[in-house]
Amino acid sequence: MGAIAIRNVIKRYGRGPKALQVIHGVSADIADGEFIVIVGPSGCGKSTLLRMVAGLEEISEGEISIGPRVVNDVEPAERDIAMVFQNYALYPHMSVYDNMAYGLKIARVPKAEIDTRVQKAAKILELSALLERTPRQLSGGQRQRVAMGRAIVRQPQAFLFDEPLSNLDAKLRAQTRLEIQKLHHELGVTSLFVTHDQVEAMTLAQRMIVMNAGRIEQIGTPEVVYSKPASTFVAGFIGAPPMNLLTGQADGSRFIVGGTELSLPVAAPRAGTLVLGLRPEHTELTPQGRWPMKVEMIEMLGAERLIYGRLGDALFTLRIDATLTAPALGDTVRLNATPEHLHWFDAGTGQRVG
Repeated sequence: MGAIAIRNVIKRYGRGPKALQVIHGVSADIADGEFIVIVGPSGCGKSTLLRMVAGLEEISEGEISIGPRVVNDVEPAERDIAMVFQNYALYPHMSVYDNMAYGLKIARVPKAEIDTRVQKAAKILELSALLERTPRQLSGGQRQRVAMGRAIVRQPQAFLFDEPLSNLDAKLRAQTRLEIQKLHHELGVTSLFVTHDQVEAMTLAQRMIVMNAGRIEQIGTPEVVYSKPASTFVAGFIGAPPMNLLTGQADGSRFIVGGTELSLPVAAPRAGTLVLGLRPEHTELTPQGRWPMKVEMIEMLGAERLIYGRLGDALFTLRIDATLTAPALGDTVRLNATPEHLHWFDAGTGQRVG
């Protein structure tokens, strides 16, 4: 059983009043066999949290369990986990086979068992033809597959991935994401994957943990996080381009942004200062639109266009199909939004209110 339980975990560096707290009471449950992606900007604490699960960082407060064991005081080598890092960390003088087998040799696993495990992992990762090569004879993507193979042969309770695709180019990242998905489908091992890349998070995760400043902002499936963000941080971080966030005064079906009154298709959840969220693809460009937007810039992205402009004094992004006629710079266009795609947040806390 490779379930992982994280209970009110706190991480501080230093002691006393000058201690720096970087993780603030994080709790999460990862089911046996689940693939969880921890995503957030640089410095949010996601790698620190992963390293605490691995035992590479001490826990200041709280509790972490892997399977039935509390592992707070268990050495990393005894936690029955395998890590894949951004840096492949392969032995340059060893063959692919020996790199994958080395940890098992150190653990005194019988030679026949080592060969069985390495050959099986190589077949899964399509490395069978490369087993005699050294790392310098491999591409970046192949080296990362060897690093994953080294983790697979250990047959751990859980895989921990710390930004393993960051050193690959865009094409290789996409290819390796597919390989990781296939790997998880075949092995079904509990996996924690850390990334700052929302595309990786959305494509790989069964559930996502979105972190910000050492706290969890939201836990949910990619579909839920995208369609119903819990806060303005999540709304602005997940999605490319991000959700439009307009701060204004709500009064029934009126919403005033920078002196411009926007007529709402449905009344706001409450009166007062609110943040209205709307994704770029959920706005319609139509002559009968209720909202006027002055066009400032247009980007052509193959099958679609992004139109940037202003609603009142707020920046706004609209995504349209490239087959539609684009407005000219400086034009004022009319927009419509459907009620089911409006998101409302508290202007003070940033938390979702509707």
